[in-house]
Amino acid sequence: MAATYTFDVFASLDGFGAHRGDWGGYWGKQGPELLEHRLAVYATDQRMVFGANTYRAHARMLASSTEESEVRDAWVTRMRNLPATVVSATLRGPLDWPDATVVSGDAVDIVARLKEESEVPLRSHGSLSLNRALLAAGLVDLVQVTLFPVITGQTGTDPVFGGAPDVDLELIESRTLDGHTQELVYRPTLHR
Repeated sequence: MAATYTFDVFASLDGFGAHRGDWGGYWGKQGPELLEHRLAVYATDQRMVFGANTYRAHARMLASSTEESEVRDAWVTRMRNLPATVVSATLRGPLDWPDATVVSGDAVDIVARLKEESEVPLRSHGSLSLNRALLAAGLVDLVQVTLFPVITGQTGTDPVFGGAPDVDLELIESRTLDGHTQELVYRPTLHR
């Protein structure tokens, strides 16, 4: 049986995965429910899958942070300690990430093989271009969007689904965290 692959992503209401400017982490909207829920999501055994750009961004952020900063929230520390596969044609190991393996080649082939071989679920946090390719190939089982209550029309960067294929979504789970942040979990199907 193939392992489940979850594309886990943060987004503003207008669909951006990041921002420039003075919003701060989580667009300044994190709260205790969000942080507790994220820790619970990452508490189970799973393998992380990252593209090179997201790995570099995570590693750079963690390297420049302090133990007290929100970058080191408990769920992020847990994510960093999960086994990880980094898909990259440019990176070489060893990486500054415990239990990370660099694999070079076609991301679709790599993740298809991981899904067949992995004994634990697979999860990717971010890695937008990687996950758009995996959506197009039909390899994403769940899309988990944490939707922050902001519109970043002037400062938003990295459109989460820009260039993605047309996909029908079946809502299978939803929750409100801290009274304002939505988590939506969908089962995607390529639109025919």
